[in-house]
Amino acid sequence: MGHQHLRLKEDIHGQTHGRQTRVSLALIGTLAGGTLLLCSLAAIPIYGADSFQAEALAFLGAMLLGVPIVVHAITSWLRRESHMDELAALAIVAAFVTQEYMTAGVVGFFMLLSELVETRTALGARASLESLIKLTPTTAYKLEPDGSEKEMQASDLKSGDIVRVRPGDNIPADGEIVKGLSSVNEATITGESLPVDKVPGMQAFAGTENLTGVLDVKVTKIGRDTTLGRVQDLILQAEQTKIPIMRIIDRYVKWYVPTILMIAGIVLFFTRNINYAITILIISCPCALILATPTAMVAAISSAARLGILVKNVADLEVAGRMTAMVFDKTGTLTTGKLYVTRLTPADDVEPAELLEIAASAEQMSKHPAARAINDVAKDANLNLIPPEEFEEHPGKGVAAVVSGQRVLVGRDSFLRENDVIFDEIEEPSMHEQQGMSTLYIARGSRCIGWIGLQDKTRPEASKAVNELLEMGIKRVTMLTGDRDEVANRVASDLNCTDYKAHCFPQDKLAIVEKMRDAGHTVVVVGDGINDAPALAAGDLGVAMGAAGSDVAINSASIALLSDDLRRLPFLVKLSRKARSVINQNLAFGIGFIIVGISAFAILIPVVAAILHFGSSLVVVFNSARLFRYGEELDHYPGPKVETRKMSSQSKLKVG
Repeated sequence: MGHQHLRLKEDIHGQTHGRQTRVSLALIGTLAGGTLLLCSLAAIPIYGADSFQAEALAFLGAMLLGVPIVVHAITSWLRRESHMDELAALAIVAAFVTQEYMTAGVVGFFMLLSELVETRTALGARASLESLIKLTPTTAYKLEPDGSEKEMQASDLKSGDIVRVRPGDNIPADGEIVKGLSSVNEATITGESLPVDKVPGMQAFAGTENLTGVLDVKVTKIGRDTTLGRVQDLILQAEQTKIPIMRIIDRYVKWYVPTILMIAGIVLFFTRNINYAITILIISCPCALILATPTAMVAAISSAARLGILVKNVADLEVAGRMTAMVFDKTGTLTTGKLYVTRLTPADDVEPAELLEIAASAEQMSKHPAARAINDVAKDANLNLIPPEEFEEHPGKGVAAVVSGQRVLVGRDSFLRENDVIFDEIEEPSMHEQQGMSTLYIARGSRCIGWIGLQDKTRPEASKAVNELLEMGIKRVTMLTGDRDEVANRVASDLNCTDYKAHCFPQDKLAIVEKMRDAGHTVVVVGDGINDAPALAAGDLGVAMGAAGSDVAINSASIALLSDDLRRLPFLVKLSRKARSVINQNLAFGIGFIIVGISAFAILIPVVAAILHFGSSLVVVFNSARLFRYGEELDHYPGPKVETRKMSSQSKLKVG
């Protein structure tokens, strides 16, 4: 895979370099032809308007500028492709036939400039991709078993290798940090502007920049398998797609050229003035129309990618602006996906620290999120945990262990009742769960000695994101979760969701999304891309949250958000609507320009028509370029921070 990634670099670099070379040669030829035309104009006051010198210079300039357009039109026609060069080529040929060499030269000059602007716009997008690929270093420093460092090609790294990354270097592959502390700039992956503090056990992504400390990274993915490699593939994929309006233009373009030729022929027949016909052919070259959609979409995709929003197909970006309903998965999307201990309630003769110590000791061997939350709090409280003598986990119910010679059960109340635990000194479970907490009960021997309340906290930016969506006219913001009604109601109320559905299995989520679509909604589904795959596929658009490093998330959705910042979602909708607005502006301008230009054929000369045509292309390009800077205010959103283990920052722990 590493060698494939290297070949991808070489292929894209070679393609870009070849195109840049051709553009440079075309620019030199265009400038040379323009210089000859200027010399022809300078020769007129010296030698006369009909002098051989002036005519020869104009003829040479016209040949240099006009022949490439005519040749390209002929080859396109032979391949049965239409690039609209036919109209300009006919105008140039007509000017040559009438010996209007200066007219032919000026028309060719501005037509070539228009094509150079179009090509340069496409090269700008490709250059952005090439700069993204260059982020991955070509060399890496692999740690040998004896502790020495070996410099090698990054493409030769293998999974399991450990590489050393010094301050200022880019990380050569995806991996897990095994040693060192540092801050890493992940803006190229997640779009977050602030560096992320890294500690052992955290993920590191290829192409991100190590800023402060030395890191030892165990390689897990290389080349095109890395997150950056997947990003590159998605951008290439998006470049090759089209939105519906682009397909419509392609479908009807074959009727455009014959219609314009018919109009020019009618004008020539009735006026007997070939300059009028030439003007119509020039003004009708629809460069502005051709550039209207692609330039706007390239700019929009680039703006989204800068903020860690990967669009696989430009048609998906259009759907985002038309949506009327958004469906959120709760856990890991609207909430952090991590449980926090929020309450300890021991029996009357049990101390809170004792309750926590017994529960954490029994849960030490479990990897369940609730077990991790309890152990984190116990470590923060500096409790001395006792290794369990026996341990058994019952999925979906709880754990059973022997701690200090006594049997300990931690889990749901139903699990403890199955094991004949007495609840005489503990309140009814429903009283706790009505507060939206998940509860774990602890039994020592046959007696329940208390319970621990846990909550999955909502993301701090989630409420603002939901409110923005509602203000933008989204009619329904629905939350789906497999959790209990009490928990779902608390989260939905906190976030101002219009409705929610609890106790949802994957098939239930799928049915709800399909029902919303049948009701006429354009539905966007947002999830973590792992257990929400059916719903993501069922929506008009699927958005995977926190997709950095997750192949499942990147592959399962139409759009992938590489960070967990929900404020990207309102921006995505705004960007889609802004891009559609810019496209409509470009199309309206392009169509209006052609209609007005054809109507004014009697007062325009071919040279002025060519200049105006070039100007119309520039207007479209610069109007689309505004999208490149759209959303710059989001660059200042705070990035993800390292989770600390201080109880005060994790939760408000209540003892009662």
